[in-house]
Amino acid sequence: MAAIAATTSYFFGTNLYSPTTLNTGRFHAFFNFGTKKAPPPPPPKKKEVKVKPSSGGRQLWFPNAEAPEWLDGSMIGDRGFDPFGFSKPAEYLQFDLDSLDQNLAKNVAGEVIGTRVEVAEVKPTPFQPYTEVFGIQRFRECEVIHGRWAMLGALGALAVEALTGVAWQDAGKVELVEGSSYLGLPLPFSLTTLIWIEVIVIGYIEFQRNAELDPEKRLYPGGKFFDPLGLANDPEEKARLQLAEIKHSRLAMLVFLIFAIQAAVTGKGPISFIATFTK
Repeated sequence: MAAIAATTSYFFGTNLYSPTTLNTGRFHAFFNFGTKKAPPPPPPKKKEVKVKPSSGGRQLWFPNAEAPEWLDGSMIGDRGFDPFGFSKPAEYLQFDLDSLDQNLAKNVAGEVIGTRVEVAEVKPTPFQPYTEVFGIQRFRECEVIHGRWAMLGALGALAVEALTGVAWQDAGKVELVEGSSYLGLPLPFSLTTLIWIEVIVIGYIEFQRNAELDPEKRLYPGGKFFDPLGLANDPEEKARLQLAEIKHSRLAMLVFLIFAIQAAVTGKGPISFIATFTK
């Protein structure tokens, strides 16, 4: 009977063998007089608790958030914020060629033979220098450039309204009616001429910047024209300044978004809107 109980049984194709069958129950006590008592079954294993890897004391955009693996904190100001996975490296499947033999009864489709990851490269093209549009390096460049424009725009919106009393969203209307001016002072150029000057100057600057193939120099060219005081000569000070810039850039982009929503809803500039609450 013990041998029968020790055999492996199957139920719907699943092995249901239990080592406790030999050592429990009435039948074992009745038919095994004089035999050596088997040792008790081993205790059940404790369930392993998987602990998520910590971020190593790294600052993240939200408390207790988990940074994606492709945001490893190596970039200045990386806080692990990519909820939609835009900067995730794209992997492409490589397929073998399909069978196209007309003598075969069935042509078999090619199978996956590997994966390929796009490498972001910079090429001297005036409009699209990056080969990978959704590369993380391109996103960082766009973030810094847009942040710098946002800092200038937010400061300009506050300064112009404070000095002239004209809100930033109404400045174009004043230019069309009263002619081109700056801070209330007339300019010797027409509005059309100013637009052409801006297109030519900014176009030339962007063309020259896109001719630079080094990603670091594209954002921080340095030199006597862009760092005349030599503030970035010290690597630690340079990293601190880059972090401060990206923080101010993100804040300025958020501020100007608030300016745009406020102007669309209330029709007022930021200073006049605040003045309505201080009266």
